[in-house]
Amino acid sequence: MDVYEGKVTKKSCNFANNLFNLPMKHIVFLVSTILISASASMAARVPDLLKHQPKGFFKTEEAVRVGHQVVAYQRVTGGWPKNINMSVPMTPQQLDSVKAEKWRRDDSTTDNGATNREMHFLAKLYQATGDTIWLEPFRRGVEYLLSGQYPGGGWPQFWPENHGYQVHITYNDNAMVNTLNILRDISASVAPYTDMIDKATALRIDSAFAKGIECILATQIRDADGNLTVWCQQHDRETLLPAPARSYELPSYCSSESAGIVRLLMSLPAPDARVREAVHGAMRWFDTHKLTGVRLERHYGDGGDTRLVSDPDEPLPIWARFYDLEKGEPYVCDRDGVPRKSLEEIGHERRNGYGWYNRAPLDLYPLYAEWCALYDPEHTPKP
Repeated sequence: MDVYEGKVTKKSCNFANNLFNLPMKHIVFLVSTILISASASMAARVPDLLKHQPKGFFKTEEAVRVGHQVVAYQRVTGGWPKNINMSVPMTPQQLDSVKAEKWRRDDSTTDNGATNREMHFLAKLYQATGDTIWLEPFRRGVEYLLSGQYPGGGWPQFWPENHGYQVHITYNDNAMVNTLNILRDISASVAPYTDMIDKATALRIDSAFAKGIECILATQIRDADGNLTVWCQQHDRETLLPAPARSYELPSYCSSESAGIVRLLMSLPAPDARVREAVHGAMRWFDTHKLTGVRLERHYGDGGDTRLVSDPDEPLPIWARFYDLEKGEPYVCDRDGVPRKSLEEIGHERRNGYGWYNRAPLDLYPLYAEWCALYDPEHTPKP
């Protein structure tokens, strides 16, 4: 600002005069922009109270306040939008603005944990208070999840209205796996979902879950030799083949999301031969495609960057996020959609704005050994 030692400069006065000479619609737009920016800034500073709260929190007035705001954000679809801190305190005017969006049918999603997270919060509120005011919106959430399943058993990431790659069966960010996990817990009355649905709904959920597992088995990619491997982040809802999403998300073998799928398959009781073969195939693929002797370096702050560097002493393997479907080789990609072999070959924005490498499969190894010992001892890996 042009204020020095308590004095306002001529330049700042000119700015004020120019502001008041603007047409009213421009002033309204400017003020609205400032308020939105201030609200976004506040949201960034307020902790998201929907995350990891102790049991006692749900008996507090603060939890009830947040619960009412969560319900306000719920769409007529029964689902919720994503990437919103719904615990940020709101004025009555802001709350009215949120409620005015309730009619929207194009932003309900399970992407980035949306809808599952809100349902989990409402379930905890219901169990803590016994107040049925939280039961109805929770049940609408259940109906939303059930409504999104395709005849082939998969789920998109947005529905009922979606467009472009949003229509694909979506494993990205564990969207479909999260949906299957919460539905199974609700049906089985696992805390905090104890006694929140009737038997008829539980049967519908069980049927949807079984169809979801069938979809997972049907979409597992086979290589050129017919071997079961892993999954793509998205699969076509009709052909079930790997499908593209954003320009840098090409049809590929995908390590991170596949790890979540394998974890789900290993959690199934009494897995049949198809499930066992799917798990063995994926674990063989993980082991074949792990990268060793390298380490991911991230430097933050101004001029920060991400590099994959050689390190023969690095004890832990790492996996690329994507491997091409033709040769099974790791790659990275920029917004031009051209796959490249190294991070140095793509621009700074994508190099540092996406998770190109991960260790998600690493946690599966001890679980896999236990799972094999329990369900398929002949395949138990050697120590």
